[in-house]
Amino acid sequence: MKKSNYQAPLIPSAFIWRKLHSFTGLWLVLFLIEHLLTNSQAALLIGDNGNGFVRGVNFLRNLPYLPVIEIFLLGVPFLIHGIWGIKYLMTSQSNSFPSDGSTPSLTEYPRNHAYTWQRITSWILLFGIIAHVVHMRFIEYPNSAQKGTQIDYMVPIMEDRGLATLSKRINFNILDSQQIDSFKNPNETMINLSETPKENLSAEQLITLQSNKEEQNWIKALKKRPLQEGQVMAVTPDFGVAELLMVRDTFKSPLMIFLYTVLVLTACYHGFNGLWTFMIGWGITLTARSQQLMRTFATGLMILITFLGLAAIWGTYWINLTY
Repeated sequence: MKKSNYQAPLIPSAFIWRKLHSFTGLWLVLFLIEHLLTNSQAALLIGDNGNGFVRGVNFLRNLPYLPVIEIFLLGVPFLIHGIWGIKYLMTSQSNSFPSDGSTPSLTEYPRNHAYTWQRITSWILLFGIIAHVVHMRFIEYPNSAQKGTQIDYMVPIMEDRGLATLSKRINFNILDSQQIDSFKNPNETMINLSETPKENLSAEQLITLQSNKEEQNWIKALKKRPLQEGQVMAVTPDFGVAELLMVRDTFKSPLMIFLYTVLVLTACYHGFNGLWTFMIGWGITLTARSQQLMRTFATGLMILITFLGLAAIWGTYWINLTY
């Protein structure tokens, strides 16, 4: 029998990357929904003292292998979507603006404008998400230290009249600069114990030495970020409460309210317009009617999730947790 020389055509790498870019976009839309739904509970559950937000944050915090999840289920999809998105930005050409005739101009088509806004929001998100991660995950992220069986989380916040009553309701302590400076270094006895070989120490001395090390690590974490003028340090055994206080403090600032409002509006438009095009690109909505229905659904979902995101920004401090 004669062998066939037929070879299946290779799938172009550009096609694979476009599909991967589209699929990671869907995944990030799901993350956006979860993220803003969790954040909204800090503002919309009036009288709940942010407990819904705290529970959501602590649930995520306690997931097993959280660093691996953050890298592979968030970092990698963001990286893939971002890198291929930059390629789109560098090669795309908008035709939704008037021109002198040297380039196409089709201003009467709404989808052309949607295409243009998808590219504009890409630029905003490229820098906005990086700034958001740096701000919330590194600059403002709570310090922590363990004493005995308890881990304390520490976050510097601007002092305001509502902190005193709030501290009684959601379990955190407030320390000012003088109180922080009052914590002292180890005494001479502890220094001598630390210099003694451990095999020469009794069990009681080892426990004392361990407790002293934990105390010093706690003080070091407390003093790691010196307080600025007008700031106090909030200390709590609950990570979710520390995150809630960080969010509350961020949205005291009109500048931060403006920047995060722009980021939420941008992310929601980009995400849900992308959801609509994903359904077409993957062959799920092919008829004109199905596309119209999907556009209505995506628009409605965009409005809902945008509301949740804006509620967290405008309502966490100014409405729900003022006092």
